Amino acid sequence: MAKQIDKYALITGASSGIGLEFARQLAQRGYPLIIVSNEDKINDCARQLHEQHHVIVHPLVRDLGTQLAPRELYDYCHAQGWEVEVLVNNAGVYHDRDILNDSEAFTSLILNLHVYTPAMLCYLFGQDMRERKHGYILNVCSVTSKIAGQRLGTYGSTKAFLSSFTRALHIELKPLDINVLDLSPGAVDTGLFNIRPWMTKAGKYLGIITTPQNLVRRGLRALFHGRSKITVPAVFWHILCFIIMLVPTCVLRLVRRLGWF
Repeated sequence: MAKQIDKYALITGASSGIGLEFARQLAQRGYPLIIVSNEDKINDCARQLHEQHHVIVHPLVRDLGTQLAPRELYDYCHAQGWEVEVLVNNAGVYHDRDILNDSEAFTSLILNLHVYTPAMLCYLFGQDMRERKHGYILNVCSVTSKIAGQRLGTYGSTKAFLSSFTRALHIELKPLDINVLDLSPGAVDTGLFNIRPWMTKAGKYLGIITTPQNLVRRGLRALFHGRSKITVPAVFWHILCFIIMLVPTCVLRLVRRLGWF
């Protein structure tokens, strides 16, 4: 059984996929957990994590897609006396639609989840970490932060903000023994993309798609070793993003006009 650690790890979007895997692997490291989701099943996740890893787990049902949410979450944790040593900003939504085809409600949601909420949680919990001169923050960004492409306009742009914000925060806080990491996933086998099983299998074999377990394992290793950014999987997505960045806008407009993508 892992050694119990007094300080907490807080993970947002922890009821499934990457967020739940962060909770599992941090529990394996002995961290008591604060797991946050807008889904009631977070309570079942908490029971399973406690039974499997014998750590304290506090489930919180919170809608993080509002501008009141970060302060309310921080104040609640502070009132409970929960000292957060590891903050994982994972909550988010994915889509691939034209910007103006999104509803106003969804546009507000994605801006809050990818920009306002993680930035404010970094700010609020970062104040405590700065006072203690120790802590870890991991922001789940995306390789799409490098791609200004159609149907990814809002998603990629919000992740671009988060990536830039994370880099600046890393530089500011590293001298205080606080590490801030940009974890930028490519394709991850979470069922989010509705890819056919044989394509997923082929993608894993070719190193294009990774598993949540591998992504989180590499992300936490990078976080605790003081790195500022890691892309998983790396080689294919670095090459693809580099190529896309070289494509002139006029060519992308032609591709759209012809209906090729």
